[in-house]
Amino acid sequence: MKVIISGGGSGGHIFPAIAIADKIKERFPAAEILFVGAEGKMEMEKIPKAGYTIVGLPIRGLQRKLTLENLAFPFRLIVSLWKAQRLIRSFKPDLVVGVGGYASGPMMRVATSSRSKRKGVKTLLQEQNSYPGMTNKLLARRVDRICVAYPGMEKFFPQEKMQLTGNPVRSNMDNVELSVLEAREHFDLKPEKKTILVFGGSLGARTLNSAMERGTSSIEEEKEVQWIWQAGKLYVDQYKNCKTALLPNVKFVKFIDRMDVAYKASDIAVSRAGALSISELALVGQATILIPSPNVAEDHQTKNAISLEDKEAALLVKDEDAEEKMIITALYTVNNEESLKNLQDNIRNFRKPDAANHIVDEIIKLCK
Repeated sequence: MKVIISGGGSGGHIFPAIAIADKIKERFPAAEILFVGAEGKMEMEKIPKAGYTIVGLPIRGLQRKLTLENLAFPFRLIVSLWKAQRLIRSFKPDLVVGVGGYASGPMMRVATSSRSKRKGVKTLLQEQNSYPGMTNKLLARRVDRICVAYPGMEKFFPQEKMQLTGNPVRSNMDNVELSVLEAREHFDLKPEKKTILVFGGSLGARTLNSAMERGTSSIEEEKEVQWIWQAGKLYVDQYKNCKTALLPNVKFVKFIDRMDVAYKASDIAVSRAGALSISELALVGQATILIPSPNVAEDHQTKNAISLEDKEAALLVKDEDAEEKMIITALYTVNNEESLKNLQDNIRNFRKPDAANHIVDEIIKLCK
């Protein structure tokens, strides 16, 4: 089996892609897998670290204002389509998987062309969000299979092509062997105290960090509650010396390598509403406050969050309200055992622990 997996740009696209590749290799050790990403994006670093080969396309996204990057977009797109054609010719894949991100568009466009179909190339889209981006909507009628993470996606995609599989997550996320007390000790926290986890992805989230800084007095007063605060790569220098970061009941970190341990240590998490984060939070049954980013295509994070809020599986705080409400909501909820239990039980209804296996099942059906 020869498979190309295309896409990236963020952990929400990259980690599911790696999970799919790992599951293919687990079930078919002789399979050949080639990743295709966007030059200069984080997949060009993360994929080789996971042990896979990746080729970069010069594609970039369109900016919201007139820039030189936008003027170069048509040229970058043409070169990316040409390079994608060469990859199909040279690698001769049985199947091409698109996981979203800049590189997924041109690669999947070429893979679904009549020339590729004549060569027997099959195609599969993996849509992580409850509201798909424009690229996947346009590709939907051209691909052979679409694996989705949320029910009700027939309003966007042909129902006969869809399979509800869930989102693949990083391996062993729900198999951490530490107890809650040991997980808290891992972060040098008091094992007996209620714990709140705040994280905005590896790069960080400006709104969440600002809300932590603004909430210093409330955090300081509630001494029986402690916090794990991941500021992120972009914001660590800005916030590492602020009063909140130096409080004795706050563990301030740039990045958390062991998210499984962080989830285990926490009673409740405060997070953006990206598809990967939601899938992981559902898998571990974490009570959650979601603060959707407004700076994403199609406002898909808000739609992700609403799909959970409607089922009482998470609390939703709007980005513009976060500085005022995030800390208050987190402190109230962490001290309300009934609310915590309700959120934990309901978010588990969204867990799909075998998502990668189900996607590989669909790949096998297509390749046969």
